[in-house]
Amino acid sequence: MNIKILSRSANLYSTDALVQAAVKRRHNVQVIDPLSCDIVIEKQKPEIYYRGKKLDHVDAVIPRIGSSITFYGTAVVRQFEMMNVFTTLKSQALVQCRDKLRSLQILSKAGLGLPKTVFTNYSKDIAGVISHVGGAPLIIKLLEGTQGLGVVLADTNNAAESVIEAFNGLQARVIVQEFIKEAKGADIRAFVVDGEVVGAMKRQAKEGEFRSNLHRGGTATIIQLTDEEEKAAIMAAKSLKIAVAGVDMLQSERGPLILEVNTSPGLEGIQRATGKDIAKTIIKYIERSA
Repeated sequence: MNIKILSRSANLYSTDALVQAAVKRRHNVQVIDPLSCDIVIEKQKPEIYYRGKKLDHVDAVIPRIGSSITFYGTAVVRQFEMMNVFTTLKSQALVQCRDKLRSLQILSKAGLGLPKTVFTNYSKDIAGVISHVGGAPLIIKLLEGTQGLGVVLADTNNAAESVIEAFNGLQARVIVQEFIKEAKGADIRAFVVDGEVVGAMKRQAKEGEFRSNLHRGGTATIIQLTDEEEKAAIMAAKSLKIAVAGVDMLQSERGPLILEVNTSPGLEGIQRATGKDIAKTIIKYIERSA
């Protein structure tokens, strides 16, 4: 098959792993920068040109769209959809997941466990917002934050009020979430491909840090999910209509709590922690579906 990987760089671990997996299974694969694509819109004749060359005879695309290029990256994915090309990530699913508030609303409607979350339109009743999540300590997140950036732990109500007031003053939209103490600075990343959990790892924050992201110095180890955790991960990906997803959740006294669902989950951490070739699993999913 002729597979295109939408990525800003062929040197990224995840992109390279997908290329190697596709080549080993004897597919033609090319990495293309979505920002270098030109979209041509014409009646019943959608086209994409990459650096002056028309892209045709494409069987499948694997979008690896970073948050900083969501708008144009989504437009490119949508154009491929109009060309009837199979994509591992639908454009609508990408848009929904990049909107943290919208994705949490969808997960809530699906009946999944979530940390109690509050979102307001720069409310002046900050004390009320804090009380809704059970008071400090609590988590404050920028709606546009990624890889642990824009996430603040407020240890006291006064600190929480100061941070929220500061974000409100900058007109930066945030969500306020309860802090799950029993998680002890750890979370779970479950990797879902085509409705099945194909790997899972537990990420532990480094000492003195509450964010478990590997980019922030966290460590990852393989973990065996409980039936409840596996079911929650699969349901989360399904409710957001994502075929290839990284589902982040916390272990709590009331069961697994979904933090977010990632549309372009990194492969390096999960492959090294589990020893599994997740990239190969993704390519095999394309072979079944495209």
